[in-house]
Amino acid sequence: MCFIKPLNTNKMNEINVKQLGKDDVVVAQNLFLLLQEIFDVENVKITSASYTEKLLENSNIIVFAAEHQEEIIEGLTAYVLPMYHSESAEIYIYDIAVKPKFQRIGVGKKLLATLSEYCRQNEIKEMFVQANEEDEHALDFYRSMHYKEAKVAHFTYNIL
Repeated sequence: MCFIKPLNTNKMNEINVKQLGKDDVVVAQNLFLLLQEIFDVENVKITSASYTEKLLENSNIIVFAAEHQEEIIEGLTAYVLPMYHSESAEIYIYDIAVKPKFQRIGVGKKLLATLSEYCRQNEIKEMFVQANEEDEHALDFYRSMHYKEAKVAHFTYNIL
């Protein structure tokens, strides 16, 4: 068992969360590597600078990164889903991850609060995220945020 000394919560003010834009290609690439590392992705891949810039220019893709002392410690990717039944959109949180030594001190909540503020500013009334039933840590986190839980089945269709 590995014990990780948590960050002093007084240092929360030293954590800066920002939405990444087209000028943040290197930061985004580093964040994408971090997400793959935290999720134990095999055959980690890095997208090219030009592809990453296109992602960051897309207004339907949201990327937030948090730094502590110039180190990327967490981030999220989300998608804006325009609705057909109303003149609104919803947010689907695709990935959210926090480096282990920064977990359980409130930085994940700070990241979601930043995304919630983005939603308020853009008149988006709902965001949602899925979590695997086996991922008790994620389930506990979302439950602690008082998110409304729904039981759904997720299906993946491989095209190629």
